[in-house]
Amino acid sequence: MPKRILQGTVVSNKGDRTVIVKVERRLMHPVYKKFITTSKKYAAHDQENRSQEGDQVKIRECQPVSKRKFFEVVYDEVAQV
Repeated sequence: MPKRILQGTVVSNKGDRTVIVKVERRLMHPVYKKFITTSKKYAAHDQENRSQEGDQVKIRECQPVSKRKFFEVVYDEVAQV
């Protein structure tokens, strides 16, 4: 089963190796046909403590690290040639 990858903004990095990521989605209201922006906050494991507040990060689903953390931060490394 593929793992979900979400993109969001870091809103807190006060925990040790933990960041809180706010993920926003746009969906259409079923009756009024207007687009609504909804958001949800996820606790994600940041092994290297690299993320700062305001950073755009991708998080990937993983096995539970703690009671609330079941996502991990994905670092997109650019290949150096």
